[in-house]
Amino acid sequence: MAKTATEAFPVWHTPEGEPVSCVEKIKVLNENLSELRGLAQDALEDGVLMGCDEAQLREVLAGIVAGLVNPYRK
Repeated sequence: MAKTATEAFPVWHTPEGEPVSCVEKIKVLNENLSELRGLAQDALEDGVLMGCDEAQLREVLAGIVAGLVNPYRK
């Protein structure tokens, strides 16, 4: 089954704009993204089934991502 545009994995880039070339790094990044996508989908579906507003759920999920902290920032 082909992935939709929202399920496709991005081409990962370094801070300098170069594509990440390490196959293992790409594999880990894609696995993490897939897991995150699945958890977010489950949370959205659960919330909607429990009568929550879909727009609010999406806003909360986006807020979680926006609030992530990079502990490695120089």
